[in-house]
Amino acid sequence: MDLTQGTPEEKRARSKKMMLAFGIGSLVMSFAGLISAFIVSSKQRLNKDWLSNYELPNAFLISVGIILLSSLTFILAKRAIRQSNRSMASIYLLATLGLGIAFVFSQLEGFRQIIEAGYNFTGPTSNITMSYIYLIAVVHIGHVIAGLICIIVVIYNHFKQKYNANNMLGLELAANFWHFVDLLWLVLFLFLYFFRDII
Repeated sequence: MDLTQGTPEEKRARSKKMMLAFGIGSLVMSFAGLISAFIVSSKQRLNKDWLSNYELPNAFLISVGIILLSSLTFILAKRAIRQSNRSMASIYLLATLGLGIAFVFSQLEGFRQIIEAGYNFTGPTSNITMSYIYLIAVVHIGHVIAGLICIIVVIYNHFKQKYNANNMLGLELAANFWHFVDLLWLVLFLFLYFFRDII
């Protein structure tokens, strides 16, 4: 399709969607780099700091359910707006925000559980395995916080009655980014959970 065709609004929408796609692509490459570093480090058998039988905190598993549920509420919010059901859209958007915040707190609880297990990010009680897990989770939390800011902007615009069935660009961009960070955490968690069994 010719990207130069269409109304100015259609061209603007395509350019914003393309920018988001490029941004998501760069994030995929960044996390692929972290995962590759994790795998390479695990192959250094002589590294006494590598912990092959690590346990992920229960809070990380709970956070998977929380963030997947937040994707569902965002989908329901979009559907409600398309159906001009503003009150239900408000409920679902606020629920998405609340679940996103709950996800961050569940991650912090996961860090607390890791520390209770005797592993810190740095220092004499740290090891390279858990330091990688800290780093991966913290970088992901940073992107979740960016997503939460987007959701707050969406909620503000929603209450200003900016969105309707014919004008949902901002909401769709925020939703696509949110679904990406949700899926990303699921992939990261499954990788960290199952990788320990194959090294």
